[in-house]
Amino acid sequence: MMKKKQLLWCVLVIIITSTMWPGELPAQSPWWRNLKVGVLPTGRWNAITDVPGVRVGQVTLVEGKNCHTGVTAILPHAGNIFQQKVPAAVYVANGFGKLTGVTQVEELGNLETPIILTNTLSVPVAAQALVEYTLNLPENEAVYSVNPVVGETNDGFLNDIRAGFVRKTHVLEAIRIARSGPVAEGNVGAGTGTRAFGFKGGIGTASRQLPDELGGYVVGVLVQSNFGGILQINGAPVGQELGKYYLRRHVEPVHDGSCMIVVATNAPLNARQLKRLAKRAIHGLARTGGVTTHGSGDYVIAFSTHPQMRIPFQSEEPLQTRPVLRDDRLSPLFVAVIEATEEAIYHSLFAAETVEGFRGTVEALPEEQVKAILKKYGAFHLRQKEDRVQ
Repeated sequence: MMKKKQLLWCVLVIIITSTMWPGELPAQSPWWRNLKVGVLPTGRWNAITDVPGVRVGQVTLVEGKNCHTGVTAILPHAGNIFQQKVPAAVYVANGFGKLTGVTQVEELGNLETPIILTNTLSVPVAAQALVEYTLNLPENEAVYSVNPVVGETNDGFLNDIRAGFVRKTHVLEAIRIARSGPVAEGNVGAGTGTRAFGFKGGIGTASRQLPDELGGYVVGVLVQSNFGGILQINGAPVGQELGKYYLRRHVEPVHDGSCMIVVATNAPLNARQLKRLAKRAIHGLARTGGVTTHGSGDYVIAFSTHPQMRIPFQSEEPLQTRPVLRDDRLSPLFVAVIEATEEAIYHSLFAAETVEGFRGTVEALPEEQVKAILKKYGAFHLRQKEDRVQ
């Protein structure tokens, strides 16, 4: 009876959060959203949705201490993704995870469903929902095989992960409400019950836009942060100053966790080039102090939304001709993905709030203390107007 009651209450929370999503950016953004990270300007929203066509939907499940979980859906474009696949690649930094669909993406170099992020034990439910969603789309009546892509991190400290709060309806709802514009961060969607660097983690996102002379391409990143390490922000040793970091007192117990990183770009890249881009995202994770520990599942999924790079499910043309960017033009995109990943992880921490959960309490990153530490180490620099694309 109690479990049923919890599930019904979680549904109520979904309805509330769905009607709030996403609105406009607040008139006064928090200081950390204006913290300058790297050298490239951000996109309008400083989010993965700055990449044309990309949409994000999130369902958040919260009830009492036991239920802190959710679903985040990332859609490469608004059409039928199975019929118009996008080039994609997966890079595995540490494979202690349950990423579903990875082998087909690796073999064929494309993505044919939305990407779903959730908790570890809800991966099968989310995959089943993706299959159902895809089969029910118009034009897919004759489809008999679907490769659902579902990533996860384990939120079992704050969430009663064995209770199975995530249902197919939650995944389908996240897909249904997905849209462009600002993306909610912190304790939302798949980041509701996560933790990172000993603090509350969550969903974070950021973007970078190249200048016109370098193609004007956009790179957007969304992360589900749930991993350990020695937190540093813009090079400042924040974790050490706060006395909370991996290997403190040699072998202090540490949360291994995982990090899912989704990278989108409108640059015309093929699967091989997207793999190269995905590899660089890990440099951004490393800049924050992440160390991809033994028990951490750290994955990067990268895809291109360029319309001419789409791969039709069926075609009468035996040859495929696409405008692929030259390899010697990739380096600016590498810088962009490193910076966007780094900042997205910071956002996932700053936006998160303290949670009293299933097995204990996880505190939010103390903003004012962090600000003081950044100033102490000369790492506190705010963006100017030219650092944003209007």
